[in-house]
Amino acid sequence: MNSFFATLRGFRFRRGPQRILGGIAGGLAELTGLNVWLMRLFVLASFLLPVLGVGAYLAVWLLTPWQDGTIPLERLLDRG
Repeated sequence: MNSFFATLRGFRFRRGPQRILGGIAGGLAELTGLNVWLMRLFVLASFLLPVLGVGAYLAVWLLTPWQDGTIPLERLLDRG
């Protein structure tokens, strides 16, 4: 499992510093160079897709490293 989380940390994608909730839209905006509010609109629009939008957001939220490299799913598994 450690190699899986190390691989996730190797990607350029991190939660954005301009966050409201989970920082996913901020991270996507930083990665793509788009305006953070435009990306937030895209993320909210994805929630209109049945199950896929919210499910994908939750999966990304669990697997995306914070700016310091910690990953929520890894922290949850370490507690258990």
